[in-house]
Amino acid sequence: MTHDDPWRVSENDYPAAGEPEEKLRFMLNYAVLAPSGHNTQPWLFGVKDGKAELRADRTRGLPVVDPEDRALVISCGAALFYLRLAMRHFGHEDVLEILPDATDADLLARMRLGPTGHEEPQEERALFEAIPKRRSNRRPFEDRQVPGSLLSALRAAARKEGAWLHLFEDEDAKHAVAELIAEGDRTQLADKRFRRELASWVHPNRTRSRDGVPGYAFGFGDLMSLAGPFAIRTFDTGKGQAAKDRQLAEGSPVLAALGTEGDTPPEWLATGQALARVLLRARAEGVWASFLNQPVEVPELRPRLGEIIGRSGFPQLLFRMGYGTEVRPTPRRSAEEVLLPSS
Repeated sequence: MTHDDPWRVSENDYPAAGEPEEKLRFMLNYAVLAPSGHNTQPWLFGVKDGKAELRADRTRGLPVVDPEDRALVISCGAALFYLRLAMRHFGHEDVLEILPDATDADLLARMRLGPTGHEEPQEERALFEAIPKRRSNRRPFEDRQVPGSLLSALRAAARKEGAWLHLFEDEDAKHAVAELIAEGDRTQLADKRFRRELASWVHPNRTRSRDGVPGYAFGFGDLMSLAGPFAIRTFDTGKGQAAKDRQLAEGSPVLAALGTEGDTPPEWLATGQALARVLLRARAEGVWASFLNQPVEVPELRPRLGEIIGRSGFPQLLFRMGYGTEVRPTPRRSAEEVLLPSS
């Protein structure tokens, strides 16, 4: 069974007596709720012979902001973690192969349902239950600290998936990162190609599109959301956006970077899985997040971010976390829409 609105998926509809393929197709309803850059949802799935394959949909790439498809693969890694979490939730061990075919770069992972009887730890149940509650929250957060015990748990969550999480707790470091974010805004928004690419993924509030970012995610009313894409394409708003994002970064209770020791597709997939585990763990405790990736996306700023972090490896993502008000989710394509025809 697939769902027209994946956000309304219910585990009560799980086909417990179905064939493995039917179970896997149902589990895709959770995988498609994963976060992705500009909400491009750059994934495709094949289901056959009791196995699921995750493929990169490079037609949904962002050649200006993500020329190497690094963020695209990270997004697919997040969807992979969601699918694995669903497998375990419904009582199966998840048997996983990462990049199983050296001749097929688009085939990112292959999974099959392992033996039944997998007992789900309470923490994993909390992660699974957080899937439909997680979404990016771009609004300012409350002036309220996130408990140190949760921050330690988030670091451990990243390590579990082969990544590291660095928290900018020193005010000077936080200020330096906020300045990099502002510089990134000015650089990106001065580039007409970047603005055109961004505008193509920003939609009016009443859109029927199942991808991209509706204006309401930025706090736009219906009228402003209609003008949004035109304004983004036409005007260099870098100075104003830089001031806004600098304030958001410095005012956030938590500013964090997620990174890896290497910078190749296996590490990008690991980043995506770590991101999913971290964001779900935070959401299970009522903490929201949103991204401020400009210093990672602008090539000359990424090494400078690494210097502020002060450790080996490569920063892959930058985001903020804190407590805030409820926000609407962005649309998602249904599991049926991302399922390859032969499946």
